[in-house]
Amino acid sequence: MLVTDTAPTRLTQETHERLQAELEDLTTRGRVEIAALIEAARALGDLKENGDYHAAKDAQGKMESRVRQLQRMLKTVEIVEGDPKGDGTVVEGSVVTVRYEGDDEDDTLTYFVGSIEERQGDLDVVSPGSPLGLAVLGHAAGDTVEYAAPGGNLRVEIVKIGA
Repeated sequence: MLVTDTAPTRLTQETHERLQAELEDLTTRGRVEIAALIEAARALGDLKENGDYHAAKDAQGKMESRVRQLQRMLKTVEIVEGDPKGDGTVVEGSVVTVRYEGDDEDDTLTYFVGSIEERQGDLDVVSPGSPLGLAVLGHAAGDTVEYAAPGGNLRVEIVKIGA
């Protein structure tokens, strides 16, 4: 499964509600606050050398970009169960620990497999549609999987599933 712009965004109900609230906040309070900052900065005079004005316009651009991102994401949302099924295999929402072939026994990496919006703590996120994500989905601890990376094929052993 490759992730494309037309692929639905898979989110838990909790994350969906959080993102809906963020979008609502940005399109109401956020826009009002940015407009007030821009207006106050304009009152300071010459816009060419007005750092406050340029900073406010930059903040407005970043906020509007996030609004468009959220709108696009929420337009195609698919609600999924929040907790992985626990059947011993990697599914979307799993935390998976892997060891790359040739690494030391203690040299492991732990990832959250899912949407970056679902991120758990400071774990790195692996998209289910990425080469590594596709390789580990459906496999159990102890399995070794291979995937194509820009530098060539890589083999990883799934050490553990779960936190």
